[in-house]
Amino acid sequence: MQTNPENFRQAMAMFPGAVTVVTTGEGDDRRGMTATAVCSVTDDPPSLLVCINRKAETGAEITRNGRFCVQLLNDQDHALALRFAGTAGLRGAEKFEPGRWKTCSLGMPRLEGARAALSCVVTAKHDVGSHRIFVGEIRDIELSTDGEALVYVRSAFRSLMPQG
Repeated sequence: MQTNPENFRQAMAMFPGAVTVVTTGEGDDRRGMTATAVCSVTDDPPSLLVCINRKAETGAEITRNGRFCVQLLNDQDHALALRFAGTAGLRGAEKFEPGRWKTCSLGMPRLEGARAALSCVVTAKHDVGSHRIFVGEIRDIELSTDGEALVYVRSAFRSLMPQG
């Protein structure tokens, strides 16, 4: 099979991805988006990376303020994932209404009830093709035991269920 953008997208659709919402900014400058391109980098210092299309307003705000928060969604948050993916046509701070939002220690929106919420300060960024990779040192973590993690695979949301 040839390597081309369509085949690449088909192959990547087979990789299960944790569904997260990446948020940044304050007040009217709040921005957020659904993302599955999130992973750990190192535990010393605790860091993770997010990959965001350079055309996305969320990436522009992270570049401007140097901070972001990653929320791992639980399996009941399909509608929230779709809203932050842009399916409702909402932009900017509109995406946060209605919602269960509070402010993290770094001043950014944090989703109440997320399986995990990690607030980060950008320590590195790198442009690759259409995307910018942000590496963030984790400064604050909040964990919840509500629900199971939401994953996305084969173009559908799924829930992680224990086996056995």
